Amino acid sequence: MIPPMSEPTQTSIRVNGVELSVFEWPGDGPPIFFAHATGFHARCWDAVVRELPGRHCIAVDMRGHGRSDKPPGEYRWHQFGEDVAALGRELGITGAIGVGHSMGGHSVTLAAAREPGLFSGLVLVDPVILPRSAYTAAPPAGEHFAARRRNEWDSPNAMFERFQSRAPYSAWREDVLRDYCNYGLLPNPNGEGYVLACPPKIEAAIYGMSAGGDIYDDIESLDIPVRILRAKPRSESSANDMSTSPTNPNLVEHFKNAVDLPHPELTHFIPMEAPGIVAAEVTNLEAALQT
Repeated sequence: MIPPMSEPTQTSIRVNGVELSVFEWPGDGPPIFFAHATGFHARCWDAVVRELPGRHCIAVDMRGHGRSDKPPGEYRWHQFGEDVAALGRELGITGAIGVGHSMGGHSVTLAAAREPGLFSGLVLVDPVILPRSAYTAAPPAGEHFAARRRNEWDSPNAMFERFQSRAPYSAWREDVLRDYCNYGLLPNPNGEGYVLACPPKIEAAIYGMSAGGDIYDDIESLDIPVRILRAKPRSESSANDMSTSPTNPNLVEHFKNAVDLPHPELTHFIPMEAPGIVAAEVTNLEAALQT
């Protein structure tokens, strides 16, 4: 049985002109650094942290998300990786395990290249690293559908009740969905109730820039071990299905030292459906680094 997890400390650290909210769980061993997906927040990793009892874990609310600053303007993908690199410098992190889901996978990969020594290895959970040809295509026309997400809620519990029977949330572990709702809302500055901690307009803006994040030159510069978890594959007919994998199916070939780990039984939301699998891959990577 997994022992109860201590509450993390929350601090605010300024990097690259923004205040980032950072959550830290005390523990032993090299740090494990977590970067979340677009529209999510640091506490979505709580269930994975619970599977790593006694370990020193750090998770960040990326810019535009959670309790971090939400500056106006474009949200270019290189900014997120540069924020992770700068945060690592500010915290004095070296030799950490970098764990990134979706956009977070893109971010820790870029940070590893820009700040050598920050990470000793990476666990990339269905990272949004598209085939290289996608980065030369024209950006999609129109506003991303995330801009139309419901923003106002009476309470975290009302959000939970609304989502628990709806895909993709219905496939998530209940404790993860609770964390997503409990920490994914902020008091409504304009009235009663709550609003999403990642405003829909910002979430849509980030999705709209996803084909502007070619990091293949950075990928090819890395020589640290990498484990790539991939969800059920995306086909031409499922191109707009957010539950399928956005990851380049041949991504493993672009790293010098990587392992491909397909999980076609899972959707893109691997940490929400199977946090134990993510924690196990962290443990497997650490064991490999010690041999």
